[in-house]
Amino acid sequence: MQYLLMIYSDENTMKNMNPDEMGAYLGAYQTFSKDVAASGNMLGGNALQGSETATCVSLNAGKIVTTDGPFIETKEQLGGYYLIEAKDLDEAVEIASRIPTAKHGTIEVRPIMVFG
Repeated sequence: MQYLLMIYSDENTMKNMNPDEMGAYLGAYQTFSKDVAASGNMLGGNALQGSETATCVSLNAGKIVTTDGPFIETKEQLGGYYLIEAKDLDEAVEIASRIPTAKHGTIEVRPIMVFG
């Protein structure tokens, strides 16, 4: 089964890291990504630019309306994601628990909808 692991944290956490902390943090991500890829669970993933770069799109009376910034103001922002293959939710949760941000943020695990 495929799962999307969405990585949420306070963007200020990374902004406030000193260079040594940032190096260790990014190194932990590189290690995690290599391990998940080597296990065959990794299908894809990306880091996202800051929430201030977001554009929200909606329709109002058939006209496109855009709003700068995230959809809602929250303490934690979506910073990236991994798309994985796991045998079940338990395995997906175990993989998500190894994402470095799980130590100070939240990883949302959601199954991918399969149609047909």
